[in-house]
Amino acid sequence: MRVLVTRPKGQERELVGLLQAAGYAVVHCPLIAVEPLGDDPIDLTGYDWLVVTSANGAREIERRRGAGRPRVAAIGRATAEAIGGADLVPRVSTLEGLLAEMPRPAGRVLFAGAEGARRLLVRELDADFVPLYRTIELAPELPDADLVVLASASAARAFGRLGRQLPAVSIGPETTRAARAAGVDVVAEAASHDAVGLVAAVESAARDDDTDAV
Repeated sequence: MRVLVTRPKGQERELVGLLQAAGYAVVHCPLIAVEPLGDDPIDLTGYDWLVVTSANGAREIERRRGAGRPRVAAIGRATAEAIGGADLVPRVSTLEGLLAEMPRPAGRVLFAGAEGARRLLVRELDADFVPLYRTIELAPELPDADLVVLASASAARAFGRLGRQLPAVSIGPETTRAARAAGVDVVAEAASHDAVGLVAAVESAARDDDTDAV
């Protein structure tokens, strides 16, 4: 099986390596690019919590971190690793899962993320929001593949616009919703929202495909 990985350039290595180790032929074709929105230090003084919901956001806040050291809530393992560790990583790696495990009252919260990020945490926690980067959706010529791996809602939307009819594996519920809204056939969703979960979902999709072929 030939698997198409769509992560941004430079962020595909772990997933590609795991897929290749599992015996899949892998081709990488980025569908999104990440553009930082500034370089000025971000003052975290006075905040009780810093919330980051993507590895890109974690890397950007680390690059621009100024004064202040609030506790950190990260949406998942990869995001926590990108920021050098977190005080809270929810059992379910979604905004809703993170929100369910945040202490109440949470105090003063800063949500640092993508320019177009969902504002659920802002509404529910009365959090401040700082946009750190924007996601640019790309429209490359796609190589041949049997299955596509979608690791973000923006990648799902970009893939849908290209009109390729490939079964897809999604990293989580938000990406699945975006993919299906864009007309993409999602055949498996990762149980853990990381590279390991994506590989397990690819293996599940491959088994189902083999069964259908019998």
